[in-house]
Amino acid sequence: MQFPTIEDTVGHTPLVRLKRITAGRGNTLLAKLEGNNPAGSVKDRPALSMIEQAEARGDIAPGDTLIEATSGNTGIALAMAAAIKGYRMVLIMPESASEERKQAMAAFGAELVSASKSGGMEEARDIAETMIARGEGKPLDQFANADNPLAHYLGTGPEIWEQTGGTVTHFVSSMGTTGTIMGVSRYLKERNPDVQIIGLQPEDGASIAGIRRWPPQYLPSIFDASRVDRTLDIGQHEAEAHMRRLAREEGIFAGVSSGGALSGALRLAEEVENAVIVFIVCDRGDRYLSTGLFAPEV
Repeated sequence: MQFPTIEDTVGHTPLVRLKRITAGRGNTLLAKLEGNNPAGSVKDRPALSMIEQAEARGDIAPGDTLIEATSGNTGIALAMAAAIKGYRMVLIMPESASEERKQAMAAFGAELVSASKSGGMEEARDIAETMIARGEGKPLDQFANADNPLAHYLGTGPEIWEQTGGTVTHFVSSMGTTGTIMGVSRYLKERNPDVQIIGLQPEDGASIAGIRRWPPQYLPSIFDASRVDRTLDIGQHEAEAHMRRLAREEGIFAGVSSGGALSGALRLAEEVENAVIVFIVCDRGDRYLSTGLFAPEV
């Protein structure tokens, strides 16, 4: 008998209907629970994809050092994948990342390099490029690597189509590296060009983990604006409030970007009727506990 290994558990996550947070107007809200992946986020999919595809091309081999800039979830996923496959993993991340994220990466054996809070992900990406140029390791580069959206074209998109029986009308996703929305959009549009793809970015001044508004020079090269039908700006308070609603009203313990996705889905539901709206719950809420976002109200 052939038993599965841990990488076999990546993907095939549940799609669940919200029961208490209802949109009315005949609309159905469905949450794709990516926190059910083994390392706890949607990033498990591209992390494994980028390493396995690079191995297949002969670009990397076990024992190599891999370098990646990350704000958190990709780093945790890559640290897990590197542990499975036998790589040394060096992760560069802003010092503002939550302690849970840093400790999770370290638990998998990754080495951490900090970028300043003020420099954020842009500085982390610059540091990674400098280290790679010095020959200190090999890049995966989630922002430019086609194997990132490929994971969602081959996995997340087909799962959503199958789980909804092809009835999905709208797909809502936060945009960070944009790999999720690019891959899912490509697949769903091939099956039904009328499916609407809605991307989320933070409004000016908002700081929402997992959602980015990139300066033009740092816009991920995997991003193709033609694959997104509409973009919504999400406020920080709005995302945090809906994150807490998911936990308290639906029993779905998720992070801030997932609250933003729910908010975007609800906004959309005010405009449409008899729609099947799928939104991505990117990760689990337990990696945000130290931020105080779930602290009891006093």
